[in-house]
Amino acid sequence: MNLGKFVFAQVMEHLPLHVFHRCVVRYSGEHKVKWFSCLDQYLCMAFAQLTYRESLRDIEACLRVQSSKLYHLGFRSSIARNTLANANATRDWRIYCDFAQSLIGTARRLYADEALGLDLKDTVYALDATTIDLCLSVFPWAPFRSTKAAVKLHTLLDLRGNIPSFISDEERLGRSPADGGARRSDEGDRRDRAVERDHGRRIGLVPDVGRKLGPRIEPVQAAAGIVRVSR
Repeated sequence: MNLGKFVFAQVMEHLPLHVFHRCVVRYSGEHKVKWFSCLDQYLCMAFAQLTYRESLRDIEACLRVQSSKLYHLGFRSSIARNTLANANATRDWRIYCDFAQSLIGTARRLYADEALGLDLKDTVYALDATTIDLCLSVFPWAPFRSTKAAVKLHTLLDLRGNIPSFISDEERLGRSPADGGARRSDEGDRRDRAVERDHGRRIGLVPDVGRKLGPRIEPVQAAAGIVRVSR
């Protein structure tokens, strides 16, 4: 009989839970909560991310199949789809945002001396934009096409470990007939100024590249630490 810990439990052991509990207290995340703590909610969503679950029903089904092992995985409550949905909808998102910033700070220190394979001493960033598809009937405020909704997530990645250092979302993806659906709004300008302000340097815009190109990295502005990532 295997007396060791589950892989998921071993991964979660590395979380600084004292920091997580401080974030929960800071935003009163468990005010009037009798069961299904913020940590249980976090573990559910971490499990979903690591195992590629596609819906709340999928998360519930997978965890309930292993109900006898939930305690050893770190859970202290049973998993119900409606309870998880309510927690995701009502609990303060800043709890997990602050905790993520703490984890990012820890990860950046761990990867500070990692070799990049480029002749650059400064921090190197890559700009990426990803479209996240949504259901139009559930998210009518984010129209993308006639039958679907979407938001665009802009991420500035520190290439030493591929760690996100700046994230901004664009809630509406409007379509313009003149340019085939792509347009640049004032929000994009504000986002670029925010990146420049946070990193204390002028950066250049990196144009989109076709997905059919092979993977490669090309230096654009070595002094600014910005590269073009082609996919």
